[in-house]
Amino acid sequence: MTIERRAAVLLFLAFTACTMPNTKRETSVPEVIYAGGTVLAGPSQTPQANWSVVTANGLIVAVGPADAMQAAHPDARVIDVHGTTVMPGLTDAHGHLYGLGLSLDTVNVVGAASFQEVVDKVRERAQRAAPGEWIIGRGWDQNRWPDKQFPTAAPLDAAVADHPVWVRRVDGHAGVANSAAMRAAGVTAATPDPEGGRILRDSKGNPTGVFIDGAQHLIDSKVPAPSAELRKTRVLAAAQKIAENGLTEMHDAGAEQATITAIQQLIDEHKFPIRVYVMLTDDPALLDSWLTRKPLIGYGGHLTIRSVKMYADGALGSRGAAMLAPYSDDPSNTGLLVSKEEHMLAVAKRARAAGYQANTHAIGDRGVRNVIDAYEQAGATPADRFRVEHFQIVAPSDFPRLAKHGIIASMQPTHATSDMPWAEARVGPERIKGAYAWRTVLNSGARLALGSDFPVEDVNPFFGLYSAVTRQDQQGNPPGGWYPDQKLTLAEAIRGFTSDAAYAAFEESSRGAIEPGKLADLTIVEGDLYKAPQSQLFATKVRYTVVGGDVVYRNAR
Repeated sequence: MTIERRAAVLLFLAFTACTMPNTKRETSVPEVIYAGGTVLAGPSQTPQANWSVVTANGLIVAVGPADAMQAAHPDARVIDVHGTTVMPGLTDAHGHLYGLGLSLDTVNVVGAASFQEVVDKVRERAQRAAPGEWIIGRGWDQNRWPDKQFPTAAPLDAAVADHPVWVRRVDGHAGVANSAAMRAAGVTAATPDPEGGRILRDSKGNPTGVFIDGAQHLIDSKVPAPSAELRKTRVLAAAQKIAENGLTEMHDAGAEQATITAIQQLIDEHKFPIRVYVMLTDDPALLDSWLTRKPLIGYGGHLTIRSVKMYADGALGSRGAAMLAPYSDDPSNTGLLVSKEEHMLAVAKRARAAGYQANTHAIGDRGVRNVIDAYEQAGATPADRFRVEHFQIVAPSDFPRLAKHGIIASMQPTHATSDMPWAEARVGPERIKGAYAWRTVLNSGARLALGSDFPVEDVNPFFGLYSAVTRQDQQGNPPGGWYPDQKLTLAEAIRGFTSDAAYAAFEESSRGAIEPGKLADLTIVEGDLYKAPQSQLFATKVRYTVVGGDVVYRNAR
């Protein structure tokens, strides 16, 4: 026996000693072997060529060399996965389920190269709409446009005068309304800026049509709510899109009761393909309803509710992120505090007392500091696993505070590669050193969970893996990567979407690794990820998405 063969057998025995039977396994569901791929095996996710994974009853029952697995499980159904990488089921640690469904069903202007392109798409939708129907959309980013200026209502008024129009910015932290929408909302020059928000105005004080952060509620509150059936349809479409992209679970960063109800109904109907870890949106009535009872763990095997989502500040792209010093490209502006510090402290204390996790959006360095301060004052410990969502611009002295209190940095790699053309202009050459700083987080001893923030970014997790290891756009720019000292290795990036994402949801005992006893959640992709050029990671193709042993997506090829 060769040294390589002996090593493979020893590893196989280590993985299956407690699970491989000497006689035929009795199961209520036939065993399935995913045979012959490169398996990222065990807690270390070590790539093992020509290995197999055996599943039954929703669990992984054995992992090891392909020939040994076939011999030990002769009656199992075999799915040939030669030429693939078999990964622990990927998790997006920060996305928006209903937001994705809404983006699939409304005017999508992501990537628009000008505001005129946005207007044209809105006009086209209005031509097919019922009289007076609201035209809703999302995705514009003024940083992509030649003048890099916020839009105004006037071009929308000229194109669509008889429909209220409301189009959110790509990050969801600003939106542009036409005059019909502002009239419906009762917004005039006399309307004051609400707390935590800003209405952009012209030189005479009239609203221009752009509403930032808390001001968006003025328009949002007038948009007709979708029917329960429409919401359910959108939720299902989003879940299917997530599964198609190889994700087995997502952490929903702020869900309201209507979306939770839609998820539960779809689970009851055996239609919901993925797992969801819900963060309750920071709404008093919703928190009153949920924080008086125990967390909901594993409803139908697909839904867990045990966390609360707050907002400390806005977003960098709309200059709403709260900064310790003024923006470098807007010296009169330090951003917006969406939530007061005392509110975040009160909610964090309440969540902790009820056994729920506190997860807070914080992008600017002041926003991040306020969140960590609130968590410290709430008595956060590593057992609580409180999270900072985004953790995007961070003062150097605040990095070490994460590990001390067990605070998890939940970050999105594609934000760095989307923002890099303009981010340094926003914050200057010194503050940018603490921005999108994944390597600094890991070096501090903290945990790093990774996601995309879809639909702000694309739902495809391989875009995130590519950004994490290259810090380049998909054209390979800039050469060598943007602030390349912050790159992750491929293994670290995969852990961010698997085992560390599982830890961030208290699920490390059941998910995040391919080993016996874990849930049979697998992401199976074409090729060997560790041998393929990293420059092509973003082009990775999913062959199978497996959730609880069920193939919920299959690439027909």
